[in-house]
Amino acid sequence: MDIQLFLLVIVVVTALAFDFTNGFHDTANAMATSIASGALKPKTAVALSAALNLVGAFLSTTVAATIAKGLIDSSVVTLELVFAGLVGGVVWNLLTWLLGIPSSSSHALIGGIIGATIAAVGAHGVIWKGVMSKAIIPAVVSVFLAIVVGAVATWLVYRITRSLTRERTEAGFRRGQIGSASLVSLAHGTNDAQKTMGIIFLALMSYGSVSKSAAVPPLWVIVACALAMATGTYLGGWRIIRTLGKGLVEIQSPQGMAAESSSAAVILLSAHFGYALSTTQVCTGSVMGSGLGKPGGEVRWGVAGRMGVAWLVTLPLAGLVGAVTYWIVHLIGGYPGAIVGFGLLIAVSTVIYLRSRRTKVDHNNVNAEWEGNLTAGLDGSDTKRPPGDGGAKVASSPSSDDVSVGQL
Repeated sequence: MDIQLFLLVIVVVTALAFDFTNGFHDTANAMATSIASGALKPKTAVALSAALNLVGAFLSTTVAATIAKGLIDSSVVTLELVFAGLVGGVVWNLLTWLLGIPSSSSHALIGGIIGATIAAVGAHGVIWKGVMSKAIIPAVVSVFLAIVVGAVATWLVYRITRSLTRERTEAGFRRGQIGSASLVSLAHGTNDAQKTMGIIFLALMSYGSVSKSAAVPPLWVIVACALAMATGTYLGGWRIIRTLGKGLVEIQSPQGMAAESSSAAVILLSAHFGYALSTTQVCTGSVMGSGLGKPGGEVRWGVAGRMGVAWLVTLPLAGLVGAVTYWIVHLIGGYPGAIVGFGLLIAVSTVIYLRSRRTKVDHNNVNAEWEGNLTAGLDGSDTKRPPGDGGAKVASSPSSDDVSVGQL
């Protein structure tokens, strides 16, 4: 096996690993509100989401083409560069999952690729116009759009049902949430699975096995990416589900259905136009809007602020990881460089996983009352509940909103 084929195999494996982390990282987008409101049991929710993510991945390839051809100059792409960019995305996904932060897998991937490109050939290798128009601007616009649409939808829901009893509306909207959450999962598969397809498509073009004029990835790429994301989704990103379902807003079924419907509308619209936006940011914005739109509703702004900080640093920090990885792999060179780079990825991933097991968040405790941060009050946690924090209420102390992201 020559070195280029060896690198291609590593790139494909790493890309599928990223797709797997994208799946469990973003399960919360579709199912956090349904789980938090009790509309679906946790394991049922992630199984349904996995199946619909799988189906959604086959519905469009527009975003895949954007990732493959719209962000960096394809003439400078090498397999080392693609691998390094993927490492940046995987490491950031795992780190934010550990901290329970619903950050953008899309921006982690884009940041990693951009960082590796700059390390390889300089800033001229990046199509900055494409980055701005296809990633950054849609991300900013989509968040505010999701907040507004989510708030208006929630206000309308409560306005229309104000004459009905709470028990009746809760029961009806719980059933409705099954449909709206399913639509978000389908939309997520349509948008996010394509990003990894685009990266593998890029690698195949670099290797020469696919023409640079090809419009869509090979079928096996679509199938492999769909299966990887569905598998990751089924395992469930419980840490992020907990933050989005319990830590940001106390969700009730009418809010959940309004938020999910708003998210699906924005995501499907973006996929139609080929915008590689962050489904995480859209869904988080919709949940925040549901808190604003509900009469008497509350948003934990400390948690929301820390999420915002994470969103701002995703592109540069994932880019830094991608750049450092490229320098390591390129300087060592050949088989040793590729092996060392892949070995470092496995080592970092293992450390993060082991750290997450100190306080386990899973389907059994994902809906436990929020007591100030991600793991406070859970079995195995050494984090104490902040004095005076009522769990469901907004606390005035910054520490009461801690979502274990003080390190950022």
